[in-house]
Amino acid sequence: MKWALRRCLIAPLVVALAALAWTTLPLWLVGTAALSPVVRGRLRPLRFFWVVLVYVTCEALLLVVMFGLWIASGFGWRLRTAYFEGIHYDLVQGTMWVFFREARRVLRLSIASEGPGPAEHGGRPILVCCRHAGPGDSFVLIHTLMAWYDREPRVVLKDTLAWDPAIDVLLNRIPARFITPNPGPTEDLEAQIAELASGLDENDAFVIFPEGGNFTPQRRQRAIDRLRRLGMERMAQRAERMIHVLAPKPGGFLAALDAAPDADVVLVAHTGLDHMVTVGEVWRELPMDKRIVMRWWQVPRAEIPAGREARIEWLFEWWERIDTWIAENRPAEISTGRSA
Repeated sequence: MKWALRRCLIAPLVVALAALAWTTLPLWLVGTAALSPVVRGRLRPLRFFWVVLVYVTCEALLLVVMFGLWIASGFGWRLRTAYFEGIHYDLVQGTMWVFFREARRVLRLSIASEGPGPAEHGGRPILVCCRHAGPGDSFVLIHTLMAWYDREPRVVLKDTLAWDPAIDVLLNRIPARFITPNPGPTEDLEAQIAELASGLDENDAFVIFPEGGNFTPQRRQRAIDRLRRLGMERMAQRAERMIHVLAPKPGGFLAALDAAPDADVVLVAHTGLDHMVTVGEVWRELPMDKRIVMRWWQVPRAEIPAGREARIEWLFEWWERIDTWIAENRPAEISTGRSA
């Protein structure tokens, strides 16, 4: 039922909304421009409207093109072949390029990447473990992997994102997995993740967010409480000392490690937008004038310990290192509590 609702109702509505927005564009531009002086900030309503319009337009165009590809593939018969899979990865990369180009221009965003470059990442499959915080950080990560590191990502993400029609259609045509944060007794999430991580080649990147959700103070406390309920007091105390990240949930990461025995591990930290938790905070920051800094560390497979307990300890140690890096690299006006 949910599948039919997303594909047959929400997807056509997005296409219709994009068409309506463009046919009435002069009215929107005049209205948001007139409202901008009233709202404190530099053309905040106009900037916000333009970013939303670009996003909805990208969504609509993707849906139309993917419908055409569904027909061209024999009404879905050949969609999961390497040829059509490659076309869909190109669609992702092209859409990301357009959207981030406009976001950088309109919101005055910049992205800096530190650590191993494409040459160091080349030649081996990688398992990418990233912190999860701030609006759109998963999109920034995927854009960076594809545009700068020339990788084809396989992503594990929450099933709630499937309500976005373009994400729903697209990620059901390339290797990806929607998972339920609170699975039922019959769902084996680790088996699903292991299946997705199997068969990686030299240009693949398996992407997972071990925290399981975007950082908020409330989720941080719940993660600490969960460790205590499980009788893991020492881990709970370590999680309390990590201020900027959630305690990682190691199950999915360990399953991916076992399923991809030749893959190196790449850990990613970032800062710049992570202090924005609520919609109101995002609105108040427009235009953002922000610099997103991404720090990459690559760990060769030979340096990753064997054994479940040793690997959990290793992951926690890296998350503590990521927490320290974030504390040292957050913008000054955020770290000191001043308004950005």
